[in-house]
Amino acid sequence: MGKHVYCQKPLTHTPAEARLMRETARKYNVQTQMGNQGTAADGFRAGVELIQSGAVGPVREVHAWTNRPFKYWKQAPDIVARPKDRPPIPSHVHWELFLGPAPFRPYHPAYHPFSWRAWQDFGAGAMGDMACHVMDASYTVLKLGAPESIIATAGAIVQPPPAGQRGWGVRVKYDDSYPPSSLIHLSYPQRGNLPPVKVHWYDGGLLPERPADLEPDRRMPESGTIFVGSKGKMWCETYSESPRLIPETAMQAFTRPPRTLPRVPEGRPGHEKNWLDAIRNKGQAVAHFDYAGPFTESVLLGNIALRFPGERLMWDAQNMKVTNKPEADQYVQPNYRTGWTLGS
Repeated sequence: MGKHVYCQKPLTHTPAEARLMRETARKYNVQTQMGNQGTAADGFRAGVELIQSGAVGPVREVHAWTNRPFKYWKQAPDIVARPKDRPPIPSHVHWELFLGPAPFRPYHPAYHPFSWRAWQDFGAGAMGDMACHVMDASYTVLKLGAPESIIATAGAIVQPPPAGQRGWGVRVKYDDSYPPSSLIHLSYPQRGNLPPVKVHWYDGGLLPERPADLEPDRRMPESGTIFVGSKGKMWCETYSESPRLIPETAMQAFTRPPRTLPRVPEGRPGHEKNWLDAIRNKGQAVAHFDYAGPFTESVLLGNIALRFPGERLMWDAQNMKVTNKPEADQYVQPNYRTGWTLGS
């Protein structure tokens, strides 16, 4: 219809849908925005500038984590198994429309209106819910693009996480709900003059190893990112904001680089207005689908890897194929149930 589109993260349910969203936005030349509002924040832009200045040196390792899911919803069959009872569908719920292209299952409040995030047929788990926030700065400043391989492990609940828990997970396969915790590794090749980098994702109470040079009285944030460079480390919080060098003495001694990135008026609260300004021909939205589409593809590949715990999946981004595990391709774009199709 040629209408401009604002869509929440992670944009789509499958990598192929994300690719089509980007291509369709180009086809109709409309203004788009994904709702990862940290992209509009001043702190996000300050952190990108800090790394671009060379403060930590070339980055080869990133650790990103979230406090989801258990602070907000439950997932995993041993916690919330598929319910057997059949309560009536509320009059205000169009259950068939909610299911969309997913296989039919009877209505239950375990799925609607909130905990759909936990179920593989509807949501994208903790990574889909939060990685488009937490990994935003790393995706942008390191120009990550598509990973060449992904490996994931799923494990038991770790809450609160034991001191020093690195949490490499166990090889448990979940086929209905997402796991109670997961650790996902994405390997990115060299990109121009940027070295190869490994991005490690933790959720469900798992945390990266506490940096040895972090002051004893400083707490790790509930959700955040640590960049490990050849010259030092930097962390930022959930929305890629509040960037600080580690240790704090390094931050205090550091002279912030000049601003090189334009700021979004009103910062994070101005994210929706930034899209409206793009519609009014006042520049491009900061999370347009040419950026958000490939970012979403990377995030959703992590969930595909969770279906094959402990196996490294080799990804051909151009052809959207898992080259060493053909059976994984059914999750890149699954078949829809009768009556639903995908097209532009």
